[in-house]
Amino acid sequence: MQIFPKWTNRIPLAIAVAVPVLLTSIVGLVWYYASPWYTDVGYTPKQPVSYSHKRHAGELGIDCLYCHGNAEKTAHANVPATSTCMNCHKFIKTDSPKLEPIRQSFAQDKPIEWVRIHKVPDYAFFNHSAHLNAGVGCVSCHGRVDQMTEVSLSKPLSMSWCLDCHRNPAPHLRPKSLVTQMDYVPTEKDKQEAQLLAAKLNPPQHCSGCHR
Repeated sequence: MQIFPKWTNRIPLAIAVAVPVLLTSIVGLVWYYASPWYTDVGYTPKQPVSYSHKRHAGELGIDCLYCHGNAEKTAHANVPATSTCMNCHKFIKTDSPKLEPIRQSFAQDKPIEWVRIHKVPDYAFFNHSAHLNAGVGCVSCHGRVDQMTEVSLSKPLSMSWCLDCHRNPAPHLRPKSLVTQMDYVPTEKDKQEAQLLAAKLNPPQHCSGCHR
């Protein structure tokens, strides 16, 4: 006399199929939803003053280095001083209510407390000047800020993302004079030169390259 019905014979097979599928699904969900692509990309904090990069960098064509001049000279890209804003706004929209915090900051010699968006962890070392002088375009890390009314984080800035570039830097390299050009499209000659430069640069992939 059978104690269990005949269909129970399929239970081991069902478990053998279901467990790997379940584990794969869990790993996949954690891999995506716990990654910086999901948790960090799209971060768009509210700034103390509304500033449109689309207007300034895009429509007006103001070069990145006009405001972030230290980026090609030092490890850290500077946030522009209020005096940089006032170079133009002493003459343009001088009575705009939206620019009152800028005028007050300039008059009181007190900096605007902008909310930082792009930041690698404190235990990682990143040198802006090294990357710009190697020919890495601003757009590779910051995205098309010239199309952003409000700047948001468009890349994860994670270790794996950085290593992907260090392993294959050529697609991100361009003539140094064009590092700030957001709509840069490489020619075939540019691509060939980038491949040669990438082999010469050989960016570090060992731990001490970024963790010092």
